[in-house]
Amino acid sequence: MSSLFALSPDELTAVRLSLWVALWAMAASLPFGLGVAVLLARGRFWGKSLLNAIVHLPLVMPPVVTGFILLLLFGRRGPLGRFFADTFGIVFAFRWTGAALASAVMGFPLMVRAIRLSLDAVDRRLEDAAATLGANAAWVFVTVTLPLILPGIVAGMILSFARSLGEFGATITFVSNIPGQTQTLPIAIYVLTQVPGGDLGALRLTLVAVVISIAALFASEAIAYRATRHGAAS
Repeated sequence: MSSLFALSPDELTAVRLSLWVALWAMAASLPFGLGVAVLLARGRFWGKSLLNAIVHLPLVMPPVVTGFILLLLFGRRGPLGRFFADTFGIVFAFRWTGAALASAVMGFPLMVRAIRLSLDAVDRRLEDAAATLGANAAWVFVTVTLPLILPGIVAGMILSFARSLGEFGATITFVSNIPGQTQTLPIAIYVLTQVPGGDLGALRLTLVAVVISIAALFASEAIAYRATRHGAAS
């Protein structure tokens, strides 16, 4: 029974890498997700429907296709991949950074949707009242809008984190399966199911994934509840 809960060094590495990738994917997506959500909720411009379609495309497109597109764009010979490598020294192909990028892309629509729904629910009269008192648009957003949509932002972050933690298709297509470098939790589970005697290891990692997902959901509920109470009190 003890062997069921004793993770091997390779399995621990996969768990740590998955958490690291998911955290980076969530953090890197947040400023872009907030900006795009504001554009889609409040903006009036030509091409808004096209932007909305592009943002949500990863939800309906096969993850393998998304991974292949990322490989074409951010691979070592891709235009964006070459730019980031030459300018910032960041390499995505076959690195954990690429796994984070793939996870961020797949979780981005969920983050944007959660924040946008919160923006749509904001009472615009509160913002108008702050504006009549002399506050500019940026100050109104920071002091009025942002606290009101904080639960939606938290929900979007948790959804992005959970989606990143479970990402498989785009990741394995873009960065392959390199133990210690790109072998995240879902990929490690898949590999273990393909080798003789790997079922026990796959079960261990599955239990870990379930525990992390449940913990993330509970944390999301707790943080959103506290944010809602804080916003109501203020």
